[in-house]
Amino acid sequence: DKEVRAIFLRLFAQLFQGYRSCLQLIRIHAEPVIHFHKAAFLGQRGLIENDFLTKVLNGMAFAGFVSERGPPFRTCDLFDELVAFEVERIKAEEGNPPKMIKHVRELAEQLFKNENPNPHIAFQKVPRPTEGSHLRVHILPFPRINEGRVQELLQEGLARSQGAPPATRGDKKCVVPAGPPVGTFIYS
Repeated sequence: DKEVRAIFLRLFAQLFQGYRSCLQLIRIHAEPVIHFHKAAFLGQRGLIENDFLTKVLNGMAFAGFVSERGPPFRTCDLFDELVAFEVERIKAEEGNPPKMIKHVRELAEQLFKNENPNPHIAFQKVPRPTEGSHLRVHILPFPRINEGRVQELLQEGLARSQGAPPATRGDKKCVVPAGPPVGTFIYS
């Protein structure tokens, strides 16, 4: 699963290498708008006649990609690193399948580590039930609920949540690396 995702990650990194140099920040509106200059991107890469890439760039998925990944200050991830820093490596591996496979496996391992930061916790084994355990019925009586105590706990929780700052994710934001300009990528 992760290796297939890594292959697609490399593919899209190759397709969109240099896309950040064709982003334009328009500050006419109250909230800035990010625009992608498609003609410049296709022209600088020599792909104006490429029907597939033109359709990809005109699609809704790419518009969402630009709005999500366009801001210059946001949380960076593996895709940003590939597009900005692995340009030469991807280009050099084009004619060498063993190196390409090795890189795909490295990316797959990084994807796995990103999704499973503590693998020993994710794979806890549940013991098998003992023989005849289904025959033993252990029904514990449900404890009585103290309505006054429940109300106290609810009031305490509401008081704490009103004074607490809103919960935010712990992602560290940084300036997104632009990578090399588009003109340096000419593929056959």
